[in-house]
Amino acid sequence: MDKSELVSWSSTFSVGIKQIDEQHKELFNITNDLFNHCVGDSESEKAYFKKVIQGAVNYIKVHFATEERIMLKTKFSGYTDHKREHDMFVLTVVEQVRSFHLGHKFDLTHFTRFLKDWVLTHIAISDKQYFEYFKRIATRRADGKLVITMRDEQHGFTAGDQVS
Repeated sequence: MDKSELVSWSSTFSVGIKQIDEQHKELFNITNDLFNHCVGDSESEKAYFKKVIQGAVNYIKVHFATEERIMLKTKFSGYTDHKREHDMFVLTVVEQVRSFHLGHKFDLTHFTRFLKDWVLTHIAISDKQYFEYFKRIATRRADGKLVITMRDEQHGFTAGDQVS
């Protein structure tokens, strides 16, 4: 099967925190992998979805927990709204998975496009908000990298977490 990209990573999606950017790239990979299994054969699509969806949901939860931990430690004022977006997304995905397991009509193409649209919008808009905040509170090192240190806000953020 030819590998196609429904969504491609570019620096415009970077929030500047290496760990978060790597996790976002993996979300792009998950989306593209699901897209590449939209083959028009509903039984094959259902079998693939059943095989990979729990791992994808778990990965998304780990990613959200990482972002939320950083936001809490730096006292990001938009934390509550951002967490609400995460919670609503997880709820929507879990409901779709539950519906799938109950035997309701399932369309992998529709699900994949929903995932793509949400990930792109969330990263481009919501995640950029906390990055802008991090840039304001971070220390710039001699090499130009931004680092949030404990001294920057005395919030207990892990010293050396980098923002670029």
